[in-house]
Amino acid sequence: MDYLVHRFEGPDDMPAHIKSALTAVSLSVPVTRGRLALGTWQGLYLFEHRDAPHRREIVLHLQLD
Repeated sequence: MDYLVHRFEGPDDMPAHIKSALTAVSLSVPVTRGRLALGTWQGLYLFEHRDAPHRREIVLHLQLD
């Protein structure tokens, strides 16, 4: 993505914005008996689209019925 240039925060900033717009930013996962209810081949992944890692926060919202 060399044709995308954003000089304000660094050379990797603009491609990171576009990649994050194309990937999910929130997720709903059921929890059963205190465990994530994922299938055999399912998993959760956190992607960093910048060249250097940045501090991130994960927010968890539990809805108990």
